Amino acid sequence: MLLISDVHLGKISHFRKFGAAVPQAAVQTNFKKMDKAIDLFQPQVIVFMGDLFHSALNKEWKLFENWIATISSEVILVAGNHDIISPLKYEALGIQVVSEICLDGFLLTHHPEEREACFNFCGHIHPAVRLQGMGRQSIRLACFFKSAHQMILPAFGTFTGTHVLEPQADHEIYALTEEEIFQVQFKASRQRKRP
Repeated sequence: MLLISDVHLGKISHFRKFGAAVPQAAVQTNFKKMDKAIDLFQPQVIVFMGDLFHSALNKEWKLFENWIATISSEVILVAGNHDIISPLKYEALGIQVVSEICLDGFLLTHHPEEREACFNFCGHIHPAVRLQGMGRQSIRLACFFKSAHQMILPAFGTFTGTHVLEPQADHEIYALTEEEIFQVQFKASRQRKRP
């Protein structure tokens, strides 16, 4: 099972429609990234963890229809707050739309949730971590943000933005670059306690 969160298809077209200088070629970026992940993992099931599309139908829907026709995996959409396109449109493509998935102690949702005896995989937040160098330099990287009972997945889509989360002592952070995923180690002095 491959979990993909917050692709926000159509957001690039939305930006272009309102005058943002985003190249037309960027529209294909998310489809290429999805193809690469599917080729690598060969999943039987693909679960989109919400916000598959950014908003209403637009030109990228036809691209999505063409793309989904090439996928042999079962596809499920866990609906997110941006998923306003009718579930009937997805179902016509063979995509099941659900509010959550509960499977062998794992709870798959779009919004972060805590439920007894479940480990929650979710999205929505677009987590990131800020890394600082010895000087004043810093970089913000999307990340997987893990606590004892939850893993918040990074936004998969291009041009989705991120939200920096402050790790606590019991968190595990896995930052992403174009080439790799690596665990971030924080010194105790950097960690802040919750009020």
